[in-house]
Amino acid sequence: MSARFFKAVRAELGEDAVDLTDDTLAAYGANRLPGGDRCPRGVLYPRTVREVQLIVQLANQHDVTLWPTSTGQNLGLGEFSPVRAGQAVVHLGRRMNRIVEVDETLGYAVIEPGVTFRQLRAELAARGDKFMISSTSGPPDGGILGNALDRGAGYTPYFDHFGMLCGLEVVLGNGEVISTGDAALPGAKSGHVNKSGFGPLLDGLFSQSNYGIVTRAAIWLMPRPPVIRSFGFTFPEEDDLAEIIDLVRPLKMANVVPTLIKVTSAEYAFTTRERYPFDRTGGATPLPEELRRELATKHGIGAWTVTGACYGPSAEAVQPTIERIRAHLGASGRATYLSHETVAANPVLAIHLDTFSGEPTDAELGLLDWRPGGGATWFLPATPMIGEVAAEQQRVSLDILTRFGFERCVEFVCGPRAARALHVVVFNRADPAECRRMDDCYAALVAAYDELGYPIGRTPTDWQERAMGRLPGLAAVTSAVKGALDPNRVLAPGKYGI
Repeated sequence: MSARFFKAVRAELGEDAVDLTDDTLAAYGANRLPGGDRCPRGVLYPRTVREVQLIVQLANQHDVTLWPTSTGQNLGLGEFSPVRAGQAVVHLGRRMNRIVEVDETLGYAVIEPGVTFRQLRAELAARGDKFMISSTSGPPDGGILGNALDRGAGYTPYFDHFGMLCGLEVVLGNGEVISTGDAALPGAKSGHVNKSGFGPLLDGLFSQSNYGIVTRAAIWLMPRPPVIRSFGFTFPEEDDLAEIIDLVRPLKMANVVPTLIKVTSAEYAFTTRERYPFDRTGGATPLPEELRRELATKHGIGAWTVTGACYGPSAEAVQPTIERIRAHLGASGRATYLSHETVAANPVLAIHLDTFSGEPTDAELGLLDWRPGGGATWFLPATPMIGEVAAEQQRVSLDILTRFGFERCVEFVCGPRAARALHVVVFNRADPAECRRMDDCYAALVAAYDELGYPIGRTPTDWQERAMGRLPGLAAVTSAVKGALDPNRVLAPGKYGI
């Protein structure tokens, strides 16, 4: 059946729309996860929404399953590789990479799946830098739509990337094309600015799901402030975390700090610039405490480093707010203040200033090479902004990761009520025993956090079906929706366990 499918796609889209070569299949099956590579059946390169629609229609006819992806830059979450081997990758970003429109009055850009953070940043700069994007700390060549639809996020006031989408154009699993919000009316002039018009909000159906392929959407843009001034504070001890979270919460609750506030562990910070010192540990893992402290001191950070930024018309106008923050966080007697100039001059902290400024950066990606072998995965629970809760979670994380021989690299990205607790676990993927240990470690983390009452969110493809298996009620509902919108289940069966 698949041979006839690929022949039919070539007939409709052209010879260069299909690649079945061994090297390409191996490249698109590669990932950094412990479960191993997942080789696709083929790779497809559509140019337009009509070509995507044709691919989906032909997949229904020939009983072929598809794995749509934008740019494959979700490092540590799966990259291009499908959730199940044998699915045909639909690489949307290869050819569907146009910035269709930039509206500098209402502040939005209409983009296709291949538009990257770097690309949109360059376009806005060329237009005079009146607006700024909300970038991740991940690859600058990551796709904006793919990140938003997987509920990735940034650090500016526009951090909620999915929330900033409007007017999605979607090819459903049954081959139909729909638009969401006001864009549901053909010719609507408010389709890119109003998503809460008539009827139910459909946008959420296409986030972390497999009901349709989003081929175009508007992303809302923030006006670039004239001045961005960062701040930092280091805290010396692991046990300072509870007090830090309780101090950060009111700053965000009252919106004193417009950006999200990062609370970064020493390991998360210095691994962006260091490699594991096996020669000094005799090959033992995880990193001993004395070396952790040594590396933190080397890079001018504490056990925890707090960073954020303020916006304003001038440095003088921003300074009173910085002083207010400094007095608030300094009241603990535990914090050492870091000025904007200090943050900007320190490579492990300048990463944060970039993200608060809407500047795509690859400087944080060095942490993926902390250990040899190229393995990395993400564990992403939410943390209520209560100090003792954060401390309890981290006692659990530290215990489990240490027991399995891994470092606890975590960064809390704090809002007023909850933080994203970004755990990056780096391991030697070339070592089968270490891969098995990593998978067992992930299972232990999931089970422990479930027991505490804090389930995981965004999940690597290795774990999506297992994660859904913990949630039978959600599994039943999402399966029913799948049957309605994709009755032959051709779109990414197994993605997020659906």
